[in-house]
Amino acid sequence: FRRICMADAVATQIIQDGGSTAIFRFTNVSDGSGESAVAKIDVSALLADPMTSAACTSVSIQSIYYSTIGMGVKIFFNASTNVLAWQLNADWSDTLDFTDFTGIPNNAGSGKNGDILFTTVGHSSGDVYNIVMKVRKHF
Repeated sequence: FRRICMADAVATQIIQDGGSTAIFRFTNVSDGSGESAVAKIDVSALLADPMTSAACTSVSIQSIYYSTIGMGVKIFFNASTNVLAWQLNADWSDTLDFTDFTGIPNNAGSGKNGDILFTTVGHSSGDVYNIVMKVRKHF
């Protein structure tokens, strides 16, 4: 008897990585294993400031467009102790717009590296999420 471990079918697409804004699309079709604190936005991989060549050190969340079927998603700012940025409920679809103010800033403390992580909640085989996230880059 041989057990084969599968993994959720996930994808990350960079739609835009501009001077001050980046837009990402994330998808997951779960096999039931789920995701736990998986890095979805690695700020060190984003393009540098076109004027100063400074590296991106963090992002603030400007908007989230999402649809979840069967599972929820917790969005964290990465740190020694990850900080919950927002939770997307299961079986829901919505547009969250934080542009009337500065967006959701990364308020993680010790060990903060600027990255954004996802953890799925209540996942089972066949569950799906589709998320588009617009972030403002900080240098």
